[in-house]
Amino acid sequence: MKKKWMIALVTLCAFTSVLSAQERTITGRVTYDEDGSPLPGVSVMLKGRVGGVTTDSNGKYSMRIPVKGRTLIFSLIGLVTREIKIESKNVIDVIMSTDAHELAEIVVSGQSQESDREYQGPPFNKRSYVNKSITQGAVRRDWQQPPSNTEEYNAINENIFHGALRNPLSTFSVDVDAASYSNMRRFIQNGQRPPIDAVRIEEMVNYFDYNYQQPEGEDPFAVYTEISTAPWNGKHKLVHIGLQGKNIPTANLPASNLVFLIDVSGSMEDPNKLPLLKASFKMLVSQLREKDRVAIVVYAGAAGLVLPSTSGSNKTAIIEALENLQAGGSTAGGAGIQLAYAIAKQNFQPGGNNRVILATDGDFNVGESSNGGMERLIEQKRSDGVFLTVLGFGMGNYKDSKMEILADKGNGNYAYIDNILEAQKVLVTEFGGTMFTIAKDVKIQVEFNPAKVKAYRLIGYENRMLKSEDFNNDKKDAGELGSGHTVTALYEIIPQGVESEFYAAVASFGMCLRDSEYVKGFSYENILQLAQESKGEDKNGYQTEFINLIKSMRLVAGR
Repeated sequence: MKKKWMIALVTLCAFTSVLSAQERTITGRVTYDEDGSPLPGVSVMLKGRVGGVTTDSNGKYSMRIPVKGRTLIFSLIGLVTREIKIESKNVIDVIMSTDAHELAEIVVSGQSQESDREYQGPPFNKRSYVNKSITQGAVRRDWQQPPSNTEEYNAINENIFHGALRNPLSTFSVDVDAASYSNMRRFIQNGQRPPIDAVRIEEMVNYFDYNYQQPEGEDPFAVYTEISTAPWNGKHKLVHIGLQGKNIPTANLPASNLVFLIDVSGSMEDPNKLPLLKASFKMLVSQLREKDRVAIVVYAGAAGLVLPSTSGSNKTAIIEALENLQAGGSTAGGAGIQLAYAIAKQNFQPGGNNRVILATDGDFNVGESSNGGMERLIEQKRSDGVFLTVLGFGMGNYKDSKMEILADKGNGNYAYIDNILEAQKVLVTEFGGTMFTIAKDVKIQVEFNPAKVKAYRLIGYENRMLKSEDFNNDKKDAGELGSGHTVTALYEIIPQGVESEFYAAVASFGMCLRDSEYVKGFSYENILQLAQESKGEDKNGYQTEFINLIKSMRLVAGR
């Protein structure tokens, strides 16, 4: 019997070796012909086969292919698709160029009176948008209009100038969310202009790390200030205020009591929803320690517990529970939230990190589902000392307005996961900031001296504004700051100033996307030049990706 097993083992090893010998690894880097910058998000596929890989933030890729594979296809919306013969090469670097003809075929519709009228709900707080969708094939792309688009965004009325003599105080709640940036990126990479209300400038600015110094001593955060010239108006100054949260090493973080609350309704079956969600949560599970615990609650037509609270050392059980999830049914989000908070309370860790992590497209349709109702539900639950992290997935029916409210009212943070690299950024690179709060209800109040400042306006933070008296009111809810998190706020003031920095490029890009009256005459070309000139250390490739987004939007806007 022992010999038979040994023979079987030898045969299996030989078979594995044969399979391995029939494949090889191809690596390389994809760059843009205009300036040699790396291109992230490029699809790399073997001709004649389904599936493939995408380039990372540095434009690099690696894929296993059969030895007999002959041609690789490199494609990205807005660029000329390249077909490269492999031959005997194991390293294939590719240069891609703009496809002006293809971009001209993309039909883009932003906010309009027609699209506003299509939304049948309250006209004062939501806008719906109808956009063209894009499906990408191996060799060609077909542009087609989906049956409907029900994405929802809260309306934003841009901040105006205030006279410093009558209104010297400016007060607002901090915001560490960055969902708007990755959602905006999704639109542009699909060849579309983002809906105006999908662009929250403070979230775009806060997507990036500006290398603020760590706080000293026992202080939970440090404050950084700077004055520069507003690049869109040389007569105005830009006041830059930065907060840097203390970075606590993962090993030193308190024990976590986490509840994964996962939407498994029928709307989550698309590849960029539940499949991407599973891959994202696996990355999070890999960060857990033995003292951390995880329970999994799901909801579709009803809510249920699929994994009781389990030690982070038992990663196999947690991942198996994730793998077994399937999409189907309606969306009882309210019931799911009730159950998730109940499980979190049952396993409450005094002095620990007690948190519900909600992953959904936000399309609730059974039970309590209105924005107001969800807001009241979350406000009731946060009193139990349980924080909330909201992770958004998908497109077409995405409910950004609901997700933003849940995170704001649940003492939490909000991220939009459009690809696996964003999941890595949120759940691995920024694990401490996403998962652990070091300062609660953080507010900022700035007083302007009327002798020096005639008028000022806060750029962004429209839905985070507070009354002056709220600054000293401890009962007034505000934003939370996580381990290592940064918060950046920009004021445009009168009159002029000095040198500009990279954050000015991000703010001006957001204002152009919003068609702001304050950047009239300041073009995407101006923004591109500003971003390129102020680019600093870029170890994760986020600044390079941002520059490529400006280039893509310049082409879309120029048609």
